[in-house]
Amino acid sequence: MTNPIDDMMKKFSEMMPEPLRNMQEDVEKNVRSMMESGLQKMNLVTREEFDIQSAVLQRTREKLEALEARLSEWENKQAPATTPTHSSDAN
Repeated sequence: MTNPIDDMMKKFSEMMPEPLRNMQEDVEKNVRSMMESGLQKMNLVTREEFDIQSAVLQRTREKLEALEARLSEWENKQAPATTPTHSSDAN
């Protein structure tokens, strides 16, 4: 997978006039630095961090669903035991 910043830098350098291409390396460093600084200020997470947190969330969701099923099963077992019985004392 290619780096989006590298792709943007390549496109940017291709659009530069010839005299500026001679200074391409310096321009690339400066633009890259500005872009990385701007992205850091946005408080973004990396794809790897996002994927890790997504996996943690998925496991948590699965555990919650299993616990909800167990609780529902337990509540269903308890309901008949706590329901008052009706006696037919009315003769």
